[in-house]
Amino acid sequence: MASFVTEVLASSGKLEKEDLSGKISKMSRKVEDTKEEVCDMINKRYSEFLPSLQGSEELMVQVDEVSKEMDVLKNCVENEIRQNIHVAVTEYATLKQQLEKNTIIIKMLRHLKEFHSAMEESNNALLDKKYVDAANQLERARASVDSLKSWKTTQLPLLSALSSELTVQRENLIYHLGDEWKGLIIWRLPPSKALEPADLKSFLKVELNLRQACSKDSEPKPPALLCCVLQALAIQGDLQHKIKLFSQVLLKTMLKPLVMYPSLSVRVTEQQDEGITLALQCLEESDQEKSTPSQVYSKLLLVLKTLHTYLLDVSIGNKKLSAILGELIWEEISQCIIHECLLYSIPTNSSQLEKYNIVIKETEEFEKSLKEMEFLQGDSTDLLKYARDVNCHFASKKCKDVIVAARKLMTSKMHNTVKITPDYKLRLPKLPTPASEGKMKVKQETTQDEIIMENTKQLSAWSLCIPPCRISESVQQLMELAVNTLCEAVGSSTQCALQLFFTVRNIFQLFYDVVPTYHKENLLKFPHLAAIQHNNCMYMAHHLLTLGHYFRAHLPQPLSDGVATFVDMVPIFRKLGAQCFLAQMNVQRAELLERLSTAHNFCNLDDEDNYIAASKAVRQVIHQLKQLGTVWQDVLPVSIYCKAMGSFLNTAITEVIAKIMMLEDISSEDGEHLHTLCQTIIEEGPLVFIPLAEEHKNKKYQEEVPLYVKKWGTFKELVIVLRANLQEIVDRWSDGKGPLAMEFSSSEVKNLIRALFQNTERRAVALTKIK
Repeated sequence: MASFVTEVLASSGKLEKEDLSGKISKMSRKVEDTKEEVCDMINKRYSEFLPSLQGSEELMVQVDEVSKEMDVLKNCVENEIRQNIHVAVTEYATLKQQLEKNTIIIKMLRHLKEFHSAMEESNNALLDKKYVDAANQLERARASVDSLKSWKTTQLPLLSALSSELTVQRENLIYHLGDEWKGLIIWRLPPSKALEPADLKSFLKVELNLRQACSKDSEPKPPALLCCVLQALAIQGDLQHKIKLFSQVLLKTMLKPLVMYPSLSVRVTEQQDEGITLALQCLEESDQEKSTPSQVYSKLLLVLKTLHTYLLDVSIGNKKLSAILGELIWEEISQCIIHECLLYSIPTNSSQLEKYNIVIKETEEFEKSLKEMEFLQGDSTDLLKYARDVNCHFASKKCKDVIVAARKLMTSKMHNTVKITPDYKLRLPKLPTPASEGKMKVKQETTQDEIIMENTKQLSAWSLCIPPCRISESVQQLMELAVNTLCEAVGSSTQCALQLFFTVRNIFQLFYDVVPTYHKENLLKFPHLAAIQHNNCMYMAHHLLTLGHYFRAHLPQPLSDGVATFVDMVPIFRKLGAQCFLAQMNVQRAELLERLSTAHNFCNLDDEDNYIAASKAVRQVIHQLKQLGTVWQDVLPVSIYCKAMGSFLNTAITEVIAKIMMLEDISSEDGEHLHTLCQTIIEEGPLVFIPLAEEHKNKKYQEEVPLYVKKWGTFKELVIVLRANLQEIVDRWSDGKGPLAMEFSSSEVKNLIRALFQNTERRAVALTKIK
């Protein structure tokens, strides 16, 4: 080799072109021969699987020698080109190109050598259970294959063989690491089908065993073998997958059940041969529906501290394994704690909110412990945020419970009623006197209408009182629910008070939407329920007038500035009650007119069948009025009752008057029959105006019939005319100033005279007097 270099570097510093070309050609042949031998050896070793270790070592030595010669020749050529660039640029450029090609081939051969040595060392490390070294060597081999792939001139069959061998070796390593993992971390689980319907008994078979986790000589810590396995898995990029599978089993079979079942706890046992075992157990049946936060935190910390001590206290790069597991499980377990524990620990009464500070502190301590073990990173978490926002959650829970309770009351039966008397007062809580209302004194056990104003002129004791009537018991309870909810808003935070106040408004809006729809058929079918619904709406409208005013001064802004009011809902409820009752009245009025339509227009009553039909129609009308009176007597307020019954009676007699006025010929016998039927109405009609049993002795309402029945006077005059003679009719007309003229027009009276009396001179004289 030295003689060859001496010949190349001539004493004069000049090289013969022909000699240099010959030597480069000779070197190229040598490189090609070496390349063929190396590729042949690699093919035999990794593609054809022929044992050729000794030959490969000799070839590696030969590759090194050729590489050194190439370096010397390259330097020589570069020096020669610089000295003679103006002489032989073209010739030397060609020679340099050939040389660079040979250099690339040498680099490829070096990568092949690197791959081979890395694979051999990896195999040896794997046999010695040096998993970290084996993983690192595989990474070296993969880097060599990646370098080879970067050159397009690389032979594809050879690369395919190398990649396949690398994949097989990596899978072999992963398999061994998996076996070690299974031997160190052992789950004992019930059949998967047993866990599908979440059952407490199925979870009692769950165990997690950490092998080799105990040692007599050293402190508790993860075993060295486990650390090596974890490091090797991390190098090969399979650690995240392993930990993810572990976290899923841990969550499903251990952590979540501990949160969901109050009677479930964890038992940690330590045995020298068996390691550490975490097993779920049920010490005693608990009466609690949900675990308390302190119970959940203590059980979870016991599991996580044990895992941290014997498994997760391992650093992978610049990150601990506990942090990796924490990222995988924290979001899911924190949501489970929120929805299965904290949600049910929220107080249902504002007086218990101060005690909830204990839960907030327990949550802070829980998260602090997790941060110390590096399960948690950062300061703000959803769990602690949820616990600290207890006021909002209290309001949300309270609002939800209130709406559910309100809807239940609205869909309950309406016919269970309570009597409202004039001295009835809605019970309101005692509230402190606002500074702005120092002149107003509120009694102990204040009621809505018992505010005594310092004024010489007192209102009547009956002012702003509800008239006696009956309302649904559920509506009374609904109003009490609204008052209690507003009491919760007093003294609460602004956001909480706003939520509670508008929930009360939503209660009334819900009543407006739900009740008419839910009870629609019954409200049209049963007069009793329609009357109760009318009273319910008027009762609520009555209290909505002053309810907001009573609480407004005790609520935070902007509620105290005038937002806290229900006055805008008063017309809505009054209209709702009126519409419901009017719809029922229209139904009853239609039935009443239908009964009168069977009277054959009250004509030809001398015919027995016609008289029977007319008499039956009148009796049915009276019976319908009495039935309505019985249903509504103790339900509606007296004034509403009288107006309603007066309207029905007025409808009946108006229809009778119209039918009689249409008759063109009324015989004396027909007149007697008509008089008899009308007299029945006059005698029995007023009886329906006895709204209460105690009113039998007081005929005031019967005497006031004309106030409620507009056509009552007209009807009575008609009855008189049916039996009167011509002179009596003329006298009652009294030149247009008598009682008959007050009810009928002259043409109507003339038509009656023509129908009742035959055409005689006396009738003609009488007709002339009706002007």
